[in-house]
Amino acid sequence: MEELEQRVAALKDVIARGEQTVVSRRFEQEVNDLIALFYDDIGTIKLVSLRALFDLFLIRVMYVSRGSRDPAVLDYLSEMLTRFLWTRELVRFNQRYDFLFSLLEEMKERSKFQNLFEACRHLGDNALFVTGVFPTAQPARRPGWRRRRTPPPPRFDRAYFVEMGRRYYKLAAEEHLAEVVGQRAVLIKLSEHFPFYMEALSEISARYILGFDMDVVANKLLDAINRYRRTGDPAEMETASKYAALIKLDRSFPGLNRYRGVHLLDAPPE
Repeated sequence: MEELEQRVAALKDVIARGEQTVVSRRFEQEVNDLIALFYDDIGTIKLVSLRALFDLFLIRVMYVSRGSRDPAVLDYLSEMLTRFLWTRELVRFNQRYDFLFSLLEEMKERSKFQNLFEACRHLGDNALFVTGVFPTAQPARRPGWRRRRTPPPPRFDRAYFVEMGRRYYKLAAEEHLAEVVGQRAVLIKLSEHFPFYMEALSEISARYILGFDMDVVANKLLDAINRYRRTGDPAEMETASKYAALIKLDRSFPGLNRYRGVHLLDAPPE
């Protein structure tokens, strides 16, 4: 999928140059074509950069749909998603705990960080990731927690973690290291517009991480059926059946109730 990665990089370059005050029809079509390209050859294993995929999903949901224009924020969120969802990040947690529980527990442990900036930025990321990617989830209880008399998992109060995320990002932005690493402006935006970015991540999660872009899948299904009708090639019917299986499978995913429109909890950050 080298072609996809190169074309995503070209889209990011357009955004970085700031040449578009309004998303052009051509730009939007290129984004849609790349998402469709990702769903091509559904039965084939693809080697594609996870970072490039998150760049593409963020461009689609934030830049095209919501009018977010800041390339630095796009880069920050893409790196954050890649870090959280990459296997090496997941396996560092104790095997006895589930992922969400581990994130919530980690927010209580600030002493392991080398400085206040690192601690606040990381805890802000945790809050944004949990509320954005798992908007309705609850942490699983640790095995044997009753038998060992260990406390139950914390209740997932989304509003509480939204406020916590705002506060941690604000504290991180106020630290001198935020200026040194060039992230002060990004962290301020994440703090001031936390609900906006949380909602964008929720759509990305429902449509691309925990579910499928069913509009694209349905179109691919119809295309395969039409090709079969024209050619009689059984391979096309096999392809159609694979897309149909995704549509059926999606009923068990949170993506079934994915966003059908853009619901802004906050105005697009300037």
